[in-house]
Amino acid sequence: MTTRRTGLREQKKQATREALRVAALRLALERGPDNVRVDDIAEAAGVSPRTYNNYFSSREHAIVAAITGEREARVAAAVADRPGVGLADAVIEAIVDQYTTPDESGRDALLLITTRPALRDAFVETTTAIERPLTDAIAERLGDGDPHTARVLAASVAAAVRVAIEQWLQTTASSSTISGLVVPSGSLPDLLRTTLAPLTPALDAAEQRALRRRPQ
Repeated sequence: MTTRRTGLREQKKQATREALRVAALRLALERGPDNVRVDDIAEAAGVSPRTYNNYFSSREHAIVAAITGEREARVAAAVADRPGVGLADAVIEAIVDQYTTPDESGRDALLLITTRPALRDAFVETTTAIERPLTDAIAERLGDGDPHTARVLAASVAAAVRVAIEQWLQTTASSSTISGLVVPSGSLPDLLRTTLAPLTPALDAAEQRALRRRPQ
């Protein structure tokens, strides 16, 4: 019974978080982010402002969360679910896949983010959320007794993602200023692959060490 209650509670939290994300993005697209208050988002999602503050620290984080969602969990799951693929390839492909936004609402949100410095900053900050779940996924893949290896690798991946996003947003913002058009410039997947590439030797080496330790 306790497990069931816990499961229902988590489902309710997830539903609330999703409602806040959706409401934040919708209002930002309709009114412009500067004209959206936390109270507006809470009202649109059917919760109190106090409840809102349990999920997001600002309107910018709620708006950005509409496209990042539970990305960190999906990245970790993708790494863990590809045991037949080398660790480096699994990590890089998981990152690139999860930072691809094919639907129209995602593109609209990215266009909104590129025009607002506060939203750009919040978007960049989301990279830190990758570290903890990715640490667990890498540790599971390595079966490594060393508590530091997986954490250092995951932190390095998060840093590489942050560099790629910062560069992508900077380039996009500069292009829109020059051309007067707000169009994402450059390929984020390509930038991600470029910034993650230097980590391939470290990921490969960790995987090889783990394989040598396993009983034959």
